[in-house]
Amino acid sequence: MSEQFFNSFSSQYKTPFGAVPQGQQVTLNLTVPEQYGYVDPHLVLWRDGQPRQYIRMTFTHQTPQVNHFTIQFEAGEPGLYFYYFDLYTDFRRIHRCPNGSGYLTWVEGSAWQLTVYEKDFATPVCLKGGVFYQIFPDRFCEGVKNKPMPFAGRVYRENKHGEPYFWPNETGGYLNMDYFGGDFEGIRQKLPYLESLGVTYLYLNPIFEAHSNHRYNTADYLRADPLLGTNEEFSALCAEAREHGIRIILDGVFSHTGSDSVYFNREGRYGVGGAYHDPNSRYRPWYDFGSQYPCGYRSWWGFDTLPEVREENPDYQNFICGEGGVIDTWMKLGASGFRLDVADELPDFFIERIRQAVKAHGADKLLLGEVWEDATTKEAYGVRRTYLLGKGLDSVMNYPFKEAVLNFLRGGDGQAAAQAILDICEHYPAPALHSLFNFMSTHDTVRAITALAGEPLDNHDRNWQSGRRMSPKAYEHGVKLLAMAYAAIFTLPGVPSIYYGDEVAMQGYKDPFNRGYYEWDSTETRLRPILTQLALLRKSCDAFKEGRFELVEAGPDLLHYRRVGPTQSAEIALNRSNALRVITAFGKAAEVNPMGFTILVEDNATAHLQAGPAGPGGRTTLQYQKG
Repeated sequence: MSEQFFNSFSSQYKTPFGAVPQGQQVTLNLTVPEQYGYVDPHLVLWRDGQPRQYIRMTFTHQTPQVNHFTIQFEAGEPGLYFYYFDLYTDFRRIHRCPNGSGYLTWVEGSAWQLTVYEKDFATPVCLKGGVFYQIFPDRFCEGVKNKPMPFAGRVYRENKHGEPYFWPNETGGYLNMDYFGGDFEGIRQKLPYLESLGVTYLYLNPIFEAHSNHRYNTADYLRADPLLGTNEEFSALCAEAREHGIRIILDGVFSHTGSDSVYFNREGRYGVGGAYHDPNSRYRPWYDFGSQYPCGYRSWWGFDTLPEVREENPDYQNFICGEGGVIDTWMKLGASGFRLDVADELPDFFIERIRQAVKAHGADKLLLGEVWEDATTKEAYGVRRTYLLGKGLDSVMNYPFKEAVLNFLRGGDGQAAAQAILDICEHYPAPALHSLFNFMSTHDTVRAITALAGEPLDNHDRNWQSGRRMSPKAYEHGVKLLAMAYAAIFTLPGVPSIYYGDEVAMQGYKDPFNRGYYEWDSTETRLRPILTQLALLRKSCDAFKEGRFELVEAGPDLLHYRRVGPTQSAEIALNRSNALRVITAFGKAAEVNPMGFTILVEDNATAHLQAGPAGPGGRTTLQYQKG
């Protein structure tokens, strides 16, 4: 007899699925084979960091050779809760397996997690069903040609096909000092293109004045980098983008500034003041000076060009979050939200205040955070983070989905990918889950096609990475895998993001090779129609906005799942093998091409589907074929 004690992924054992708001009634059901003789099971439940509670479960009924028990309770204060089952005989317990089910043991094991979030937690409705597009501003499009460099030390790259310089500054090179001239005007000129791709949100890497091409070493938070344009030109860009149905969010780098900045001014570019030179400077209390630091002040990961700020300083908080401050200024200029760089390194109280400043401009304004792990279980500096429980971030960058999809398409088992996806679906509050920033590439990662089909990076240095490209055969394989990867990212819970250039299969290993200038003369045209179709499908099908995720089948080379919305449902299957696969979707046989995907959409009721080639019976099919 197959033994199934409990499974948190199944409504037979737990309702509702996943995280719950405070005050929600939760039901847990346990089944125990009669042969074991256990008749007094207890739920062992505790809030993170607090003592365990042992709560007796209620016997409900008996089916052949199986006893059934249940317990109901109301979700308490927001936070993380953990649980397992104690059978109260023989010291036996039921702990969690990786697939959400339970196993019988005498020893300590993994517990199930129950995330409880603020009951009024809400995220922007306008975000759901949309598509992000991430732009590294210097490398997207140069609208004003051959601009003079506004500061000494910048190197202008007239040849847009050139590889970003990677020689370290310590040897006299130009790492992060070469500029290709991308600007606000270039983005403005490409708004029709972005709209045609189905983009509804732009995420721009830092635009504030800074003395490196990545601009993460902020020099002046209140002024756009002059190479990009003026504050007024940014405002005009936001206004014109809205005419194309596109909102813009900015990168907020609030854990550190540049040493070469108005505030710190170590290099003296900004006159005689600044925290580094003037002990009486207004900015001096923003930083932590002391002989215990090698460079005389606390800096981000030891880089002396990135002095860390003291987020608890009231003046610094007001400067960022107060009226007329950084957030207020850029939101009034037209920004629709912020992505917080290294959110793990910002205290929760500071993130909560940032949220207040963002939401002061409307509930539709967005606050994302950079988090690389499960954001509900994340600990930083010995503290469990609370930024995803409703008072901080709307959502986060979704690295776990990226890794799950990459690993599957590179040869990993579909079951492992499915479990990684289900774990996030189970742990994240629904408002955050459906607002996740899903991606395959960013400015911090190897470009997707290179990660999928290129030589493994391993620990190779920049000299090895420089100029390295895939063979024609590997490239063709990579294009197929990239199409499948984006099909997954567009159909999983959350909001997909296209990293600029992925739609023309740009290659590149790590920084700075993943930050090349957009290949506007690329002849690669296969991916854009697929991405456009996927965007149309997301827009027209409510299953992709806040629809339930259900795993249908996962195997060595197949990942098949379902999204269920209020009026429509979708079935998605990715086939990594070289053989045609036949699946059952909506009760009928459907083919999935070799090295391809199939998406089927049906109306639950009377909604009319507009995206894709419509078939009989209200069904829409989107397929990607090999070749």
